[in-house]
Amino acid sequence: MFELSEDHEEFRGLVREFAEGEIAPHVEQWDQDSHFPEDLVPQMGELGLFGLNAPEEFGGAGTEHGGFTYTCLAIEELGRIDQSIGITLSAGVGLGINPILSFGTQEQKETYLPDLLAGRALAGFGLTEPDAGSDAGASRTKARLEDGHWVVDGSKAFITNSGTSLTSVVTVTAKTGETDDGRPEISAIMIPAGTDGFVVEPAYRKLGWHISDTHGLTFEGCRVPEDNLLGERGEGFRQFLKTLDDGRVAISALAVGCAQRMLEECTAYSQQRQAFGRPIAVNQGVSFQISDLAVMVEAARLLTYKAAWLKDEQEAGRRGVAEVKQAAAIAKLYSTEAAVSATRIATQVFGGNGFMEEYPVARFYRDAKILEIGEGTSEVQRMVIARGLGLPAR
Repeated sequence: MFELSEDHEEFRGLVREFAEGEIAPHVEQWDQDSHFPEDLVPQMGELGLFGLNAPEEFGGAGTEHGGFTYTCLAIEELGRIDQSIGITLSAGVGLGINPILSFGTQEQKETYLPDLLAGRALAGFGLTEPDAGSDAGASRTKARLEDGHWVVDGSKAFITNSGTSLTSVVTVTAKTGETDDGRPEISAIMIPAGTDGFVVEPAYRKLGWHISDTHGLTFEGCRVPEDNLLGERGEGFRQFLKTLDDGRVAISALAVGCAQRMLEECTAYSQQRQAFGRPIAVNQGVSFQISDLAVMVEAARLLTYKAAWLKDEQEAGRRGVAEVKQAAAIAKLYSTEAAVSATRIATQVFGGNGFMEEYPVARFYRDAKILEIGEGTSEVQRMVIARGLGLPAR
């Protein structure tokens, strides 16, 4: 059965020290200013955080020293300090690097991966559209071949790491034709930053994740070489499903970091805050809620790291895709809903102070809700789980 090794825990400590030293002192101001700290990305790269799943050939940690579980540990620890920084790593690896690593040609990998793995660059993944989220078949972005180039027209919404000065490329899904049975043919195409016709829209005004870089993208007659196709033509739908399966476990780790921080904040605050001459922790109405938090954290962490372990086992050829897919959906569903509940409980424990931005629980409360939406909503996770149980589809 899975368990975290001494090396895993040592690595966790390394990332925690970095997060508490380099992020925690600044995060309140960054959040207030909606400032994305670009200089932090190379620092994360120097720690090797972007290359934990990648081979040494391109500057990654290699199979002997890396693995998906290490990446989840890093995301959890960054997310414990700030969810925006955690998603920067999660999206940078899961949505930016992994599609190139999994489906790219040798030339594509050699072109992009060294800088991405070192934290000198970021990549995005454009799937969601204003009128098409989980239903990728409803995508209106189109690409046609013309004189050896793909010409892309359309738009994407809510794309992470897409508008920074470090952004080197965004992979987008687009309709490139129809299949034999009349369904949309979806392909993935890599569009380098700065390409003519590639327009990065102004940053969103968001409820949470204020530090994270998020933009809408527009493509107007955007031309890229035919060789910028990522993987096989018509395989974009399958590619994005695999990408989301991996990303769901990463989001689960981010949720664990959120819930863990709420447990720590509530435990400390309830012993300091006095009411009627005694700490509020002596009241069962408070201590029972904090006990529930502890249960949520423990369950979410076990589900998440079981799924991460299964993913590593799958990469080693010892587990099947279906088992990992089911574990990822279960972990994502439970952990993200637990994180949202944890921030609600924490805000209640803090009382009026929980509504004040000077306390971190307010920021985590704002940040948590998106966890139930991104990388597949809770409803989608329930659908995946039901199918994994063999229940009939609608």
